[in-house]
Amino acid sequence: MSQITKDMTFASVMRMHPDVVRVLAKYNLGCIGCMGAQNESLEQGCNAHGINVDDILRDLNAIFA
Repeated sequence: MSQITKDMTFASVMRMHPDVVRVLAKYNLGCIGCMGAQNESLEQGCNAHGINVDDILRDLNAIFA
């Protein structure tokens, strides 16, 4: 089973499953076109956008449940 963690980059998470993009969109994160997605961790991006990283991790990991 896959597990997404807050230290993973957006780019690595988006490669894990197609539904990841839908979850990111739910939080108004347009990561596909963002240059920062290659190096920015989920935690860094969430902090920058005022999003609770635990909320997005819950939704992302639900894809693999």
